[in-house]
Amino acid sequence: MKQLYIDFDGVILDTMSKTYEELEKLGIDKKDQKRVMQYFRDADWKKLIEETKEINDSINEIKKICASKKFNVYVLTHINSTAEMVEKIKYLHKKLPQVTVVSVPKEIPKTEVVNPSAAILIDDFSGNIKEWQKKLGIGIKFVKELEGSDYPEITHLSEVIDMFNQ
Repeated sequence: MKQLYIDFDGVILDTMSKTYEELEKLGIDKKDQKRVMQYFRDADWKKLIEETKEINDSINEIKKICASKKFNVYVLTHINSTAEMVEKIKYLHKKLPQVTVVSVPKEIPKTEVVNPSAAILIDDFSGNIKEWQKKLGIGIKFVKELEGSDYPEITHLSEVIDMFNQ
């Protein structure tokens, strides 16, 4: 079975859109890294996750992937604080108890925490995919609508099942 890592923010839940709305309401410029990082550390992650929409039926899509028995499925997510990690784990364990959550401090590349070699990463951020592929991993870009990026794209997570017939 192949290792399959699925990003959380922008793939499972649309937390990025929600947090950008909040930053705008607070008058925080997204380019002001210091204030943005402080916002992410201080955010009420329980409330944020409760109020954020799932993207393209992602939870059921992950259940389909697990049922295919083709992959060892993990959620691989960057975190800015312990509170964020706790709330993401609580959410995922309630919705997907069979899936292991791997939390990575934002300052560390995902490739430093898990071995990407021959493993698959589904992520919405091209920078993570590029880093993954440098370490001999297979990167797939998750998009809400096809955009024609430099990487294979999917709009629904279960599309990965047909991409890897073993």
